[in-house]
Amino acid sequence: MTDETKPIRVVLADDHELVLGGLQALLQNEPDMQVVAAVKNGVLLMEAVAQHQPDVVVLDLKMPALGGISCLEKIREQQLPIRVLVLTAYSDGESILEAIEQDADGLVLKTEPPSQTIAAIRQVAHGQMVFPRAARQLLDKRPRPRPDSELSEREREIFALVAEGMTNAQIAERLSVSESTVKFHLQNIFQKLRVTNRTEAAAVYHRQNQ
Repeated sequence: MTDETKPIRVVLADDHELVLGGLQALLQNEPDMQVVAAVKNGVLLMEAVAQHQPDVVVLDLKMPALGGISCLEKIREQQLPIRVLVLTAYSDGESILEAIEQDADGLVLKTEPPSQTIAAIRQVAHGQMVFPRAARQLLDKRPRPRPDSELSEREREIFALVAEGMTNAQIAERLSVSESTVKFHLQNIFQKLRVTNRTEAAAVYHRQNQ
């Protein structure tokens, strides 16, 4: 999660100068975003990530020197607290599945309006997962991780209470914690279960505990 009082720090990576320049120009007009680096290949991207420690990386899949998937894999291996939004011209299932399997936080097609890319950057910066319909269909086919193996003990408690239909305030009162603590754990739960809201999380719980 980013601090909403500070601009979202973004690194852009795309080997097409027109796309890179266009994105940079667009984001410069957004008061809540700051482009800290714009690079044309994966090697330069990893250098920019190490130097600037951005909140979000907007990443093309096909780049010279080091491809987008390899960059995403390295970011995840290093356990960097960075959200990664894949921006690609490829809408085929293989490309989408690759991004999903490497734990991309979102994927946007270059054919979509620029406003959608800007909105997606904001969404992933604040912990949401953003995928087009084709990607969501692939996600739906993936086996859901079991909560007892993926979630911490506290997360399992909150997961069960969400499934009962409790609000954040009710959960906080039941567990004697703050609402902000509940929200923090919910973000982790959503990410681990690959869901975007409490309704989807509850559906996973009931499906796995039938």
